[in-house]
Amino acid sequence: MDASYALTDHALNLSWADISPSARQAAATFLHDSLAVGIAGARAPHADQVLGVATAWGGSGPCAILGRKRRLPAPDAAFVNAFQIHSQEYDCVHEPAVVHPLATIVAVLLAEIDRSGPYAGSDVLTALVAGVDVSAGLGIAVTTPLRFFRPATAGIFGSIAALARLRGLPRAVALDALGYGLAFASGTMQAHVEGKPTLPVQIAQAARSAIQAVDLAVAGLPGPQASIEGPFGYLTLFETSYDIDLLHKGLGAVFRIEEVSWKPFPTGRAAHGAVVATQALMRDHGLTADNLVGLVYRAPSLIHRLVGRPATPAMTPAYARLCFAYLAGAVLEQGTVGLNDFTPEKLGDPARLAIAAKVTVEVDDNPDPAAFTPATATARLTDGRVIEVGVAHQFGSPAWPLSRDQHLEKARACMAFAGLEPLHGPLANLMETLDNVSDLGAALRGVLERQTP
Repeated sequence: MDASYALTDHALNLSWADISPSARQAAATFLHDSLAVGIAGARAPHADQVLGVATAWGGSGPCAILGRKRRLPAPDAAFVNAFQIHSQEYDCVHEPAVVHPLATIVAVLLAEIDRSGPYAGSDVLTALVAGVDVSAGLGIAVTTPLRFFRPATAGIFGSIAALARLRGLPRAVALDALGYGLAFASGTMQAHVEGKPTLPVQIAQAARSAIQAVDLAVAGLPGPQASIEGPFGYLTLFETSYDIDLLHKGLGAVFRIEEVSWKPFPTGRAAHGAVVATQALMRDHGLTADNLVGLVYRAPSLIHRLVGRPATPAMTPAYARLCFAYLAGAVLEQGTVGLNDFTPEKLGDPARLAIAAKVTVEVDDNPDPAAFTPATATARLTDGRVIEVGVAHQFGSPAWPLSRDQHLEKARACMAFAGLEPLHGPLANLMETLDNVSDLGAALRGVLERQTP
């Protein structure tokens, strides 16, 4: 059976009763995390420009924009919200799949609950779980390194699946929608190499296109049926090699939402292990900016590929978030890296750039093209010592999760960054009762619009 049929049936047939308590909790937690980083994203570089462009496309509409009073038509609102969620590299990630599943899915579901609700909180969470199973499942099936930007290319399919489940679409219509998802799928890693804001724009377009794909299918336009593993389907065209059994075996056996990781820092996920390793060298071995001669982070090839770039005086925020050398400079100066570390003044700071020049990423012999760990950080100091720490798990992963207090503090800091800290308490309280909410759209509007200036 073609994977498009299996994914469609899984999404449409998933019920709230099927989902384990731990997966329900993970869905609510990462919905909260995504809303928080999306609100912070209202102050991200280029966010106002993106909003202006999207407003010019369609004018006003029924769908809310996180952290703003503006309302847009559903495709345009999904575009802006997805951009804001991913724009500061702070959104959650499924590491084994190399996918940011909630950036697209949450943006699409937020738009839909505003234009066609009411939908109960449990229905929205069920759709979210189904969508993550699809987008992360597609990444899990791949056995070779990234060729295209998978958070966008796989993200559109997960978003369509989530939307089909939320709306209760007939099987034939959902299959047609996945076919249009194939027609619209895109996303290049060149944007990652160059550190351009095209990365969150690609995620934004995937969210927008997911709504358009469903709307076309609902209108009665037939789409390709073998959209996933047909001779010109998604896996065939976008990935070098894959094992479709890995996708089929996971459906219904695991909930991929439980495998999602927080991002404790607003950086590329591949830098997180290195950031924590640098903090450990400082805390446990006395490493400082002044006594550092050189720092090497030796890690799997994906880490070098994603964050091994050198720091430069002309870095953009998007480039710097994907540059461990720059991030290490921030950690060595102040102990951590946060949302305020990507201003022009910080990016061009000679002292921080001088520290960054002492930091490199090297590739180890790990054959797994999607591995983030294990890794080792080794520093040489001015007194002749060589100090080292190992990284077995990334902070924020299921093996090393954020505590509830850490999760809430991240959410609060996001609101504060956006100048909307009064949102924190009411939104956190709402997230605690999602499965009892009869109209999630109305409940969110009651929280967000009351506090947003």
